[in-house]
Amino acid sequence: MRHPQIIPQKIVTLSELMRQVARLRLLGKTIAFTNGCFDILHKGHIASLSEAAAEADFLIVGVNSDASVGKLKGPGRPVNEEQSRATILAALLMIDAVVLFGEDTPLELIKTILPDVLVKGGDYTLEQIVGAKEVLEAGGRVVINPLVPGVSTTGLIEKIHRL
Repeated sequence: MRHPQIIPQKIVTLSELMRQVARLRLLGKTIAFTNGCFDILHKGHIASLSEAAAEADFLIVGVNSDASVGKLKGPGRPVNEEQSRATILAALLMIDAVVLFGEDTPLELIKTILPDVLVKGGDYTLEQIVGAKEVLEAGGRVVINPLVPGVSTTGLIEKIHRL
Protein backbone atom coordinates (compact mmCIF):
# COMPACT_ATOMS: atom_id res chain seq x y z
CA MET A 1 0.00 0.00 0.00
CA ARG A 2 1.37 3.40 -0.90
CA HIS A 3 0.52 6.41 1.21
CA PRO A 4 3.32 8.97 0.78
CA GLN A 5 1.20 11.65 2.44
CA ILE A 6 1.84 10.05 5.83
CA ILE A 7 5.61 10.58 5.65
CA PRO A 8 5.63 14.20 6.89
CA GLN A 9 2.99 13.31 9.50
CA LYS A 10 5.43 10.86 11.11
CA ILE A 11 7.89 13.68 11.90
CA VAL A 12 6.56 15.08 15.14
CA THR A 13 7.36 17.53 17.91
CA LEU A 14 7.80 16.25 21.43
CA SER A 15 4.36 17.54 22.47
CA GLU A 16 2.71 15.80 19.49
CA LEU A 17 4.64 12.65 20.30
CA MET A 18 3.54 12.67 23.93
CA ARG A 19 -0.12 12.90 22.86
CA GLN A 20 0.43 9.85 20.63
CA VAL A 21 2.24 7.99 23.43
CA ALA A 22 -0.58 8.71 25.90
CA ARG A 23 -3.17 7.41 23.42
CA LEU A 24 -1.13 4.29 22.66
CA ARG A 25 -0.66 3.52 26.35
CA LEU A 26 -4.41 3.76 26.91
CA LEU A 27 -4.79 1.17 24.17
CA GLY A 28 -2.24 -1.12 25.88
CA LYS A 29 0.36 -0.73 23.12
CA THR A 30 4.08 -1.08 23.79
CA ILE A 31 6.54 1.62 22.76
CA ALA A 32 10.13 1.19 21.64
CA PHE A 33 12.67 3.99 21.28
CA THR A 34 15.99 4.16 19.52
CA ASN A 35 18.10 7.06 18.43
CA GLY A 36 21.02 8.11 16.30
CA CYS A 37 22.42 10.51 13.73
CA PHE A 38 21.40 8.41 10.71
CA ASP A 39 23.58 10.65 8.54
CA ILE A 40 23.89 8.29 5.58
CA LEU A 41 21.39 5.46 5.88
CA HIS A 42 22.87 2.00 5.23
CA LYS A 43 21.96 -1.66 5.66
CA GLY A 44 23.21 -1.67 9.25
CA HIS A 45 20.69 1.03 10.11
CA ILE A 46 17.90 -0.89 8.36
CA ALA A 47 18.77 -4.07 10.26
CA SER A 48 18.87 -2.28 13.61
CA LEU A 49 15.65 -0.34 12.97
CA SER A 50 13.87 -3.51 11.83
CA GLU A 51 14.94 -5.32 14.98
CA ALA A 52 13.92 -2.34 17.12
CA ALA A 53 10.47 -2.30 15.50
CA ALA A 54 10.02 -5.99 16.32
CA GLU A 55 10.38 -5.19 20.04
CA ALA A 56 7.13 -3.22 20.41
CA ASP A 57 3.92 -2.06 18.77
CA PHE A 58 5.18 1.46 18.06
CA LEU A 59 8.73 2.55 17.19
CA ILE A 60 9.95 6.07 17.93
CA VAL A 61 13.26 7.20 16.45
CA GLY A 62 15.07 10.13 18.02
CA VAL A 63 17.29 11.92 15.49
CA ASN A 64 20.17 14.18 16.46
CA SER A 65 19.82 17.74 15.17
CA ASP A 66 22.45 19.12 12.81
CA ALA A 67 24.15 21.01 15.65
CA SER A 68 24.18 17.88 17.81
CA VAL A 69 25.67 15.75 15.00
CA GLY A 70 28.36 18.38 14.40
CA LYS A 71 29.38 18.25 18.07
CA LEU A 72 29.43 14.45 18.14
CA LYS A 73 30.99 13.68 14.76
CA GLY A 74 33.10 16.76 14.05
CA PRO A 75 33.57 19.10 11.10
CA GLY A 76 31.84 18.23 7.84
CA ARG A 77 29.05 16.36 9.58
CA PRO A 78 26.26 15.84 9.11
CA VAL A 79 26.39 15.09 5.40
CA ASN A 80 22.58 15.25 5.19
CA GLU A 81 20.72 17.97 7.04
CA GLU A 82 18.24 17.08 9.79
CA GLN A 83 15.02 17.46 7.80
CA SER A 84 16.40 15.19 5.07
CA ARG A 85 17.44 12.58 7.61
CA ALA A 86 14.08 12.78 9.39
CA THR A 87 12.16 12.47 6.10
CA ILE A 88 14.17 9.45 4.95
CA LEU A 89 13.54 7.72 8.29
CA ALA A 90 9.83 8.64 8.27
CA ALA A 91 9.54 6.98 4.85
CA LEU A 92 10.53 3.62 6.33
CA LEU A 93 7.61 1.33 7.08
CA MET A 94 8.99 0.05 10.38
CA ILE A 95 9.18 3.54 11.92
CA ASP A 96 6.05 5.06 13.44
CA ALA A 97 7.38 8.42 14.64
CA VAL A 98 10.51 10.52 14.21
CA VAL A 99 11.44 13.28 16.65
CA LEU A 100 14.46 15.58 16.43
CA PHE A 101 16.48 16.47 19.52
CA GLY A 102 19.17 19.10 19.92
CA GLU A 103 20.95 17.90 23.02
CA ASP A 104 24.17 15.88 22.89
CA THR A 105 22.28 12.84 24.19
CA PRO A 106 18.62 11.81 24.12
CA LEU A 107 18.45 11.49 27.92
CA GLU A 108 15.75 14.12 28.45
CA LEU A 109 13.74 12.71 25.54
CA ILE A 110 13.97 9.19 26.97
CA LYS A 111 13.04 10.40 30.47
CA THR A 112 10.00 12.16 29.01
CA ILE A 113 8.83 9.25 26.85
CA LEU A 114 9.88 6.40 29.19
CA PRO A 115 9.57 3.76 26.48
CA ASP A 116 8.79 0.16 27.29
CA VAL A 117 11.87 -0.85 25.31
CA LEU A 118 15.06 1.13 24.69
CA VAL A 119 17.03 -0.23 21.74
CA LYS A 120 20.63 0.52 20.74
CA GLY A 121 23.19 -0.99 18.40
CA GLY A 122 25.80 -3.52 19.48
CA ASP A 123 28.61 -0.98 19.69
CA TYR A 124 27.29 -0.07 23.17
CA THR A 125 27.29 -1.86 26.51
CA LEU A 126 24.35 -1.58 28.89
CA GLU A 127 26.36 0.81 31.09
CA GLN A 128 27.05 3.11 28.11
CA ILE A 129 23.47 3.37 26.90
CA VAL A 130 22.01 6.76 27.73
CA GLY A 131 18.64 6.37 29.44
CA ALA A 132 19.06 2.66 30.20
CA LYS A 133 18.98 3.23 33.96
CA GLU A 134 15.80 5.30 33.75
CA VAL A 135 14.00 2.83 31.47
CA LEU A 136 14.96 -0.15 33.64
CA GLU A 137 13.88 1.67 36.82
CA ALA A 138 10.49 2.35 35.19
CA GLY A 139 10.07 -1.38 34.50
CA GLY A 140 11.14 -1.32 30.86
CA ARG A 141 13.70 -3.33 28.95
CA VAL A 142 16.93 -2.45 27.17
CA VAL A 143 17.84 -4.35 24.00
CA ILE A 144 21.24 -4.25 22.32
CA ASN A 145 21.06 -5.23 18.65
CA PRO A 146 24.08 -6.80 16.96
CA LEU A 147 25.95 -4.67 14.44
CA VAL A 148 26.14 -5.57 10.77
CA PRO A 149 29.87 -6.15 10.31
CA GLY A 150 31.81 -3.86 8.00
CA VAL A 151 29.12 -1.18 7.59
CA SER A 152 29.24 2.31 9.06
CA THR A 153 28.52 5.86 8.00
CA THR A 154 32.13 6.83 8.75
CA GLY A 155 33.32 3.94 6.57
CA LEU A 156 31.06 5.07 3.73
CA ILE A 157 32.35 8.64 3.98
CA GLU A 158 35.95 7.40 3.93
CA LYS A 159 35.17 5.29 0.86
CA ILE A 160 33.66 8.29 -0.93
CA HIS A 161 36.76 10.36 -0.15
CA ARG A 162 38.96 7.65 -1.70
CA LEU A 163 37.04 7.74 -4.99
